[in-house]
Amino acid sequence: MARREETEQERLKRIAILNTRLPKKRNIAQGMLRNPAGEVLLCELTYKREWDLPGGVVDPGEPPATTVAREIDEELGLEVAVGGLVAVNWLPPWRGWDDAHLFLFDLGVFDGTLDPQRFLRREIADAHWVDPATVVEHVAPYTARMLHAVAGWEPGETLYLEDSRAAGDEG
Repeated sequence: MARREETEQERLKRIAILNTRLPKKRNIAQGMLRNPAGEVLLCELTYKREWDLPGGVVDPGEPPATTVAREIDEELGLEVAVGGLVAVNWLPPWRGWDDAHLFLFDLGVFDGTLDPQRFLRREIADAHWVDPATVVEHVAPYTARMLHAVAGWEPGETLYLEDSRAAGDEG
């Protein structure tokens, strides 16, 4: 028996039903901005105790690279050129949050001055250049592991991480 072709309206209705039933995954876009000394920029946030890389949650329909540029402009008053994708990191549930995908982008080297007057004060208390060897003192454990995992990153490669660890890395 021949299968009846689905109309466009039927197809859209079926997809709408699937969209309500399929899992939704939070996506986060962050950037790795370094200064000439090799320090990485971390944001001291008003809404959590750990410092974090600049960036934020990807809005529906927004590409992650656009998110990281938008968030840094809004929150730090910096226009950055988003380079290559450093890593895609699957994060398991943590502190009440569901699991998520984190897209870490290369933002290159910044040789300017941060202007705290431009910070979005409801989110950014301050920003700090931190030696990668000491980030563990300031960030969540998964961020410290991720920065350690990407320490040898070379432009042009993209790492896949799970819980901020390379495949097969139990440590």
